[in-house]
Amino acid sequence: MARRKKKAFPHKAILGIEALSVDDVRYIIDTARNLRSVFKRRRIKKTPALQGRTVLNLFLEPSTRTRVSFELAEKRLSADIINIAAASSAIVKGESIFDTGRTLLAMSPDLIVIRHKMGGSPHFLHKHLEIPVINAGDGINQHPTQALLDLLSILDRIDTVEGKTITIVGDIKHSRVARSNVLLLKKMGAKVRLCGPPTLLQPEYATLGGEIFYDLKQAVEGAHVVMMLRVQLERMKMGYFPTTNEYRRLYCFTAKHLKLARKNALVMHPGPMNRWVEIEPEVADSENSLILDQVANGISIRMALLYLLLGEKG
Repeated sequence: MARRKKKAFPHKAILGIEALSVDDVRYIIDTARNLRSVFKRRRIKKTPALQGRTVLNLFLEPSTRTRVSFELAEKRLSADIINIAAASSAIVKGESIFDTGRTLLAMSPDLIVIRHKMGGSPHFLHKHLEIPVINAGDGINQHPTQALLDLLSILDRIDTVEGKTITIVGDIKHSRVARSNVLLLKKMGAKVRLCGPPTLLQPEYATLGGEIFYDLKQAVEGAHVVMMLRVQLERMKMGYFPTTNEYRRLYCFTAKHLKLARKNALVMHPGPMNRWVEIEPEVADSENSLILDQVANGISIRMALLYLLLGEKG
């Protein structure tokens, strides 16, 4: 019998969710699971898949989970790594992202992972440098790898998100995680609810397919998954709610709220987490919580994307 030809990944960059088809998403999830199963069996968690390849991590916004997750993914695939943070980049001296990118390209990296405060920065780099780019978060625009790892975390517990109700709660206005998740979950057939204060819940999210709620109890009633978001005070130029105590009173997810959701409903948070503001510790640390699963699955998803963009084409 002839050997079945392996499917080729059709993309040269991961910039946002829109460009990914349902088949692409399934392929990424399957690749992440395969890589995860391999490493669970290995004592030494390393493979030569990207040996000789150079990945440049350009993180121009603070990050712990995403940055460390990408570094671990790259190291497990045996890639050579260059890390550049905002404080050590020429951008703090006034250099443009274009000139920084051209300088970095002269060092012959094979792929750039970028996090930047300006939306569209990864798209700009990919267009002008013509090398693979992965968006690790661009302003309040998108965070595609977070949405993919969130989906993997959900699918580890339930077979499909199609027809399931998933509620996203919190600072929707400033959340690239919310935007990417709405796009991805709707693409995969989920029913998405969005909940938060009117000042932090943009009308445009209704056009993406999310049903708008301002009452937390109504939003979580009957939900299969509840995803809480961090209040991003660093992005707020004005007061979007009176006080933190007021926000907590209206939008902190508690054990009482969990009882309104479906039995065995899953609870998520992309982190960093403000306990007692966005979520009650009893819920965050419960058996329903996928928060640590999300952290672990971040490595698998990012390994999969690095491999699909570089390893298959090597």
